[in-house]
Amino acid sequence: MHLGVDSFVAAVTDPSTGHVVGPAERMEHLLEEIELADRVGLYSFGIGEHHRPEYYDSAPPVILAAAAARTSRIRLGSAVAVLSAADPVRVFQQFATLDLIAKGRIDLVVGRGSFTEAFPLFGLSLADYDELFDEKLDLLLRIRASETVTWSGRHRPALTGQGVYPRPVQDPLPIWVGVGGSPESFVRAGLLGLPLMVAIIGGEPRQFAPLVDLYRRAGAQAGHTPEALQVGLHVFGYVAESTRAAADTIYPGWHEMFAKISRERGFAQPSRAQFDATSGPNGAFFMGDPDTIAAKLLRVSEQLGGVQRVSLQMTNPRLAHADLLRGIELLGAEVAPQVAAG
Repeated sequence: MHLGVDSFVAAVTDPSTGHVVGPAERMEHLLEEIELADRVGLYSFGIGEHHRPEYYDSAPPVILAAAAARTSRIRLGSAVAVLSAADPVRVFQQFATLDLIAKGRIDLVVGRGSFTEAFPLFGLSLADYDELFDEKLDLLLRIRASETVTWSGRHRPALTGQGVYPRPVQDPLPIWVGVGGSPESFVRAGLLGLPLMVAIIGGEPRQFAPLVDLYRRAGAQAGHTPEALQVGLHVFGYVAESTRAAADTIYPGWHEMFAKISRERGFAQPSRAQFDATSGPNGAFFMGDPDTIAAKLLRVSEQLGGVQRVSLQMTNPRLAHADLLRGIELLGAEVAPQVAAG
């Protein structure tokens, strides 16, 4: 099991000083975080994509290019690229170019995203939510398979044998499908033989076992090898010297984030009791000291029949830069070795 970090590049207010970290300073902090993740031996670092005022990650390939130039070993990728609202030709070109800069260290994780702002921003209808993703994923995979493409669909002008350049170092460029809880999404990824990145943001990870099994069965029935059917997890978490310290450090920002989302979507306001329950031994949040996190990672991997990759999403609008650096250091220096030996 490989470990990494995902970031949504949230706007941050330092909890101890009240200093509002500006966008340029936040971006510099982010690059320091990625450099540290590379130094401490973490396997991957992913950048999300959002089109909201509280995040600075609307252009992940630009951020990843800067990170690629400042790192040497760590794999870099999207978490996730909102393919439904993008042109697959440009997505492939951007990530192929990134792969050249990074010398073969790029992963492209595509999905539909958990927010909807990209659709009206780019003139798309939410009524086409599913069809947009299916059609654009089909085109993206055709571009990956051949530099000249003949293709037609409803949501993009046809291609009639044009070439798509440049081509990446990796052949094929790794393309993962990011999914939530829809069985259809798991089956689609399995039938296509694409690795799966499961976003677990609530409930209990073991509840996803039937869906992961569905993915593997669909892939096997389509003739794909077990080696092709990799499973990754995107989870919310943080590592500190103690479990209580981890929870106390993360909770204020978590409450701020989810209180806003709950107001927007008409949900009940989040509570500390809810946070603590979800941070418990069987909950979706990976919150604790290194030993606790390592044990939970190994337990969840067993529950899901084997997990190849886990990325902790540590984005938090009230998390000091120094605390985030410490969490990354502990994940790489203390958690990852235990998981590798587990």
